[in-house]
Amino acid sequence: MENFKQQWTNFENELDQFEAKHKEYVSKLEEVESMKKKYSQEFIKLRKKFTEIQKTAEKLETNKDQKISEIGEAISSDTDKSADQEDLNLISEKINEKLHYMRHASDTFPRPNGLYLKIILGGISVSILNNEEKLNYKEEYEKFKLRITMISLILSFLLIFARSYRTLDAAFNFLLVWYYCTLTIRESILVVNGSQIKGWWQAHHFITTVCTAILLIWPDSESYQLFRQQFIWFSFYLSIVQVLQYYYQQGCLYRLRALGEKQDMDTTIEGFQSWMTKGLSFLLPFLFFGYFWELYNSYALFKIAQMENCHEWQVMALCIIFLILFLGNFSTTFMVVRRKYSNRISDKIKRIKSTYIALKHLRSFSEKAKEKNL
Repeated sequence: MENFKQQWTNFENELDQFEAKHKEYVSKLEEVESMKKKYSQEFIKLRKKFTEIQKTAEKLETNKDQKISEIGEAISSDTDKSADQEDLNLISEKINEKLHYMRHASDTFPRPNGLYLKIILGGISVSILNNEEKLNYKEEYEKFKLRITMISLILSFLLIFARSYRTLDAAFNFLLVWYYCTLTIRESILVVNGSQIKGWWQAHHFITTVCTAILLIWPDSESYQLFRQQFIWFSFYLSIVQVLQYYYQQGCLYRLRALGEKQDMDTTIEGFQSWMTKGLSFLLPFLFFGYFWELYNSYALFKIAQMENCHEWQVMALCIIFLILFLGNFSTTFMVVRRKYSNRISDKIKRIKSTYIALKHLRSFSEKAKEKNL
């Protein structure tokens, strides 16, 4: 009993000491929350002012020939024009310097949830302010994608050779529904925390979620059996391409982050973006083949829908969805590739022109030097 009393006394003393520390911890948390709200509102006001200054600077840049004074009168003096131009160039340089800080500061304050997250989670904030925790969440997202893609690859391979059991197919389709639905939530959280997942590639997963959900509720009919094998092969091919994309994009992102050309929160995607032209162009044939397979899926479903004994609405719905996926994937990837290579060509033309002008000046200079010597 004496030992027990001594043990309790020691514990009570330690708990009393911890209680004081815990009170300090809670007060610091409340202080941080108060500062977060206060400085967040202040930063929002500064960001609005900074955006207005950026727009003003852009307008002045586009009107270099006619500088407008603060009261709106045109300045005609050449001396004043040159001085104003120097001031504008100096301010533009400072704006570019502050832009990097504004982006960094924005990551340290909570951001509002998008509409999708508000519907699912309500008003709960999903902003992760600790940089290490952000990176950990992003890495978990990448691992989650790879794990489920590998499971999908194995299951689709087994279903190719398995007999048509609707229960097994439903389990596979349920996995896809759960995967894409979870992916949309995780991606929305990543976007709130600074990931650059934009446009079509974010909408793509929402559409795919609807597609897999319709496949899940498609009854085991003749129309389903006609399309089943084609879809299983398509899923198998898609999983292979996604695994290839993951490993090669991870390496490319790591290299670009080391060079300072990409942010830490940028993630792998299931499509093609401009930064992938540096080392990942070999994936384009595989991607375009997959996109045209989506078009073929739409065509096959359309032909099935024309059959007299086809009465399921899922057939035409999936036909439209696969067509939308093809149009979105193909047009987005094509525009990215076209823009990237047209920029490369224009850059080469500019370099050739600048080289030609430099050689022309050098030639005229050498001719003038010869004339002076004569």
